[in-house]
Order: sequence, then C-alpha cells, then structure tokens
Amino acid sequence: MSRVAVVQAASVPFDADAATSKAVSLVAEAAAGGAELAVFPEAFIGGYPKGTSFGAVIGVRTEAGREEYRRYFDDAVTLEGDEVRRLVEASAEHGVHLVVGVIERLGNTLYCTALLISPDEGLVGNHRKLMPTGSERLVWGFGDGSTLDTMDTPMGRVGSVICWENYMPLMRQAMYAKGVELYCAPTADDRPTWQATMTHIAIEGRTFVLSACQYLTRDAFPEDHPVEQEMPGGDVLMRGGSVIIDPTGTVLAGPVFDEETILYAEIDLDVKKRSHLDFDPVGHYSRPDVFQLKVNDAPADSVSFGA
Repeated sequence: MSRVAVVQAASVPFDADAATSKAVSLVAEAAAGGAELAVFPEAFIGGYPKGTSFGAVIGVRTEAGREEYRRYFDDAVTLEGDEVRRLVEASAEHGVHLVVGVIERLGNTLYCTALLISPDEGLVGNHRKLMPTGSERLVWGFGDGSTLDTMDTPMGRVGSVICWENYMPLMRQAMYAKGVELYCAPTADDRPTWQATMTHIAIEGRTFVLSACQYLTRDAFPEDHPVEQEMPGGDVLMRGGSVIIDPTGTVLAGPVFDEETILYAEIDLDVKKRSHLDFDPVGHYSRPDVFQLKVNDAPADSVSFGA
C-alpha cells in the first residue's frame, strides 16, 4: 500500500516566487501526512488567468492586453530556473514524488506544463498540454508528442493528462499504452460534470485517477488584474472539486469544493491487477485487427540546423 495526496489550493498569480514557496510548504505538509506522491493543480505556478481576455477579440488586440500578457510572460518559469530547482529540492528533502502544474516559458512561447519530479532523479518529465482549450490558445502554445512523459515510482507508473486533454480519446489511449497506473489530471475544470469524466477514465483505463483543481478567489490576483467576465461563482473563480478514484470507479477521497485542502488516499496496485480480469483497453479488449493508434513522439521543431 502507498499513500498519495492531491493538493487543492490557490495559486499566487503573477508571483512565481511566492507560488513556489507555497508549493514547497504544501509538499512538506503532504509529506507529514504520509504522502509519497503529491499532485498539484493546472498552472499552480504561473497562474490560470480565468476570466481574462488579454485585450483580444477577432481582428483586434489592445495595448493594455499586450501589457497584461507581458506580465504573465515574465512570471512564467523555465525548466532550468530557480522555481523548478526549489521544487526538486523539496521533493528530495521530503521524499515525495511530485506532479506540478506550471506555466512554462520556452523561447517566446508559453506552455501549460505538468512537471514530473522524482526525489532521487529530479525533473524526469515535463508534459506540455497538447491542446489548449478555447482562448487558452491565445496565450499558450501547443505541446507535441515528445512530452508524453511518465515517471516510474515505487507506487507505480505516473503520467499526467491536463484538463480537457482528458476529453481526447486517443490521448487517453496513448497514456494507457504507456502503462500509466497513477493517472494524474491537473485541471481548471471545477464543474460537477468533471467528476463523471474522472470516474469514466478510472474505469476505462483501469487506473487510479488523481485530479487536482485550485480553489481560487478573485482576491488572489493583483488589484489591477482585469477579470472581464462575470464568473458563475462571483468572486470564487475556481471552486475545486479535486478527487481520487480507484480503477473500479470507487471514490477514495473527495470531491471537495469551496476550500483549500489536501486529499489523501491509500493506493493498492492489486486493485488494478484484479480489474484487468475482464478489461484491458490496450490488451485483450483492444482489437488491434480493427483499430490501431500511431503516436508521433518526435519533437515538432519549426527550425532545425545542420545536415
């Protein structure tokens, strides 16, 4: 048996240093609770600017919106930067594997990324969201197949699928084929319907699902940050809904709404093994004579130099 944690907490938008400090503190808290793996929400470091348009409508961008983007850009992290180094150190100090949602800066493009961090090996993976949803496409680039990373742990193989990537059937199938046993789903989706999606994936993939969403309020943002869309929850921009589900669809922890918390659950991989008696989506139930999936896992670089 292994103990895992899902962190439901607010980011510190536009302050990567403070958000990292909060994450480091929460790693210590999860470790004190016995967790060997802690999963953080989407964009926990760098921030999820919910309700913000960045001054863009079709055919028009404003200077104020460009300045807001500049501030967002400056707060993003790099894989070689201080924020990632501190997360790696916290992982090693407390012996906790981490999945952490960040806004990553690579060159002049931002990516919504999930870091995979091992206490022994440091940063072992960085999955960049393949398909930003809706207007996220304005501020985030598209990941490629080279970052469908996994992390082997004593608890089982860990993989991450971010937010609405979980509605991509072929993405799910690829992760099942990679042997993911602890399927981590950082998200910004706090709707009740998200729970049905997570339960479906647990049963379909015969995998443990750990979904982390922020509990985020308007006052987490700087006073001059524009939230231009009226939110269904008023000043509550994200209400959580984090959850842990086992391969049979049994909810082990959560969902919890409207507060910051850490959810814990015990993981027994024998539950997964038993569940494959009658179903394996990439094995005896897959019908490769009828259906096949080809995954391009090469980096999609726009420019290459040399022969």
